Amino acid sequence: MTIAVIAVSIYACKEDNSAEIAYEKEQAEIVEEEKILEFGFDINNYIVKRDTIKSGDSFGEIMQRYNIGYPNIFQIAEITKDTFDIRKLHPGRPFTLLYSKESEKDSLPSPSTFIYQPNQEEYVVIGLKDSIHAYTSKKPITYVEKTATGIIESSISKTLEDKGLSQRLAYKMADEIYAWTIDFRRLQKGDRFKVIYTDKYIDDTIYAGIQNVKAAYFEHNGDSLYAFKFQTDSIKGIVDYFNEDAKNLRRAFLKAPVQFSRISSRYNLKRRIAHYGYRVKAHRGTDFAAPNGTPIMATASGTVTKSSYGSGNGKYVKIRHNATYETQYLHMSRRNVKVGEFVKQGDIIGYVGNTGSSSGNHVCYRFWKNGKEVDPFKQKLPEAMPISDSLKVKYLDYIKPIKQQLDDIFFLEGQSIQPENTITEDTNTDIK
Repeated sequence: MTIAVIAVSIYACKEDNSAEIAYEKEQAEIVEEEKILEFGFDINNYIVKRDTIKSGDSFGEIMQRYNIGYPNIFQIAEITKDTFDIRKLHPGRPFTLLYSKESEKDSLPSPSTFIYQPNQEEYVVIGLKDSIHAYTSKKPITYVEKTATGIIESSISKTLEDKGLSQRLAYKMADEIYAWTIDFRRLQKGDRFKVIYTDKYIDDTIYAGIQNVKAAYFEHNGDSLYAFKFQTDSIKGIVDYFNEDAKNLRRAFLKAPVQFSRISSRYNLKRRIAHYGYRVKAHRGTDFAAPNGTPIMATASGTVTKSSYGSGNGKYVKIRHNATYETQYLHMSRRNVKVGEFVKQGDIIGYVGNTGSSSGNHVCYRFWKNGKEVDPFKQKLPEAMPISDSLKVKYLDYIKPIKQQLDDIFFLEGQSIQPENTITEDTNTDIK
């Protein structure tokens, strides 16, 4: 009897002990789940201070402000110069300082880590203590595929606004996808669309805009217009939109080198200019007025033949597209390409300015055909390159499930359909 009681007691103790171990394990898992990760660090382990770069701030001044001495600043700058140029700190950009918790005891605590964010995605980490080091990294990026529909009442912008959707969708459909097949200024009531697109998120919470439109469908003026995005040249990274029969939807040239601009002066060989006493002075370009710094895009793919400055042209870029066509972009505030570079249609080649003989911020767009300057708006411009026969079969197989996905989307008056697919690009897995 006594032996049995002892055995029961031992068994009970074992049961109690097991329960306690299980509870401790459960608590440990809870603590593990409560880690707050940022920039690859467990923030719970540090004292965190946040600030932004002020106008006139230098790296040295910031370090001195937070109790890092000048000899150490010089050493940090020297050791990290191959990874990060400390002179490239931009006002308004955030930075974070991490302190060890033991530093609370110090009368003049100094940080162990400096983290600078040049943009929403990237960050630079500089270790300031014994093992001085620097590295750059990116926050985790998540891409969420979504679908949306709309029925036009007055305009595409109003339809998107009513649904709480990004106006970027309007730009992509109007300027990138259907620029040569639909005039979005003349949409009719009852026109409707479906679109499959990808939203981009940084750290799962920061919305970074629409990354990509995978496919679209637009009913306009009695026509049903499909559009599927497809890469035709992986080496040059050329991507176009094609319909269900593999026909390219765009022309070889964009209508304008800048977005959301107005034509302030057209091609006119008999124009009289006040600046020259109203004398006739031929204007062989088309002027697009836009704010200073507006990106200027290559209207077609080609090779940069000139990237220079002239007293009349100001800062300018010239591109040869093929044996027939060349384009030139004048009065830039800044050029963004060099001679010999291959640029794709839509690439940013410079920024609107007022350099050279110019009376206001604009880009003068000049267009050559067979060596002669002409009015681009009076030319029958060629279509973009079609899909090669070798790629056509691959393309038709590729779009088959996407077309079915589009066809299965119902037109809704309410909000866009819930996300269908999420892909996370994990760029930071280390925990410190």
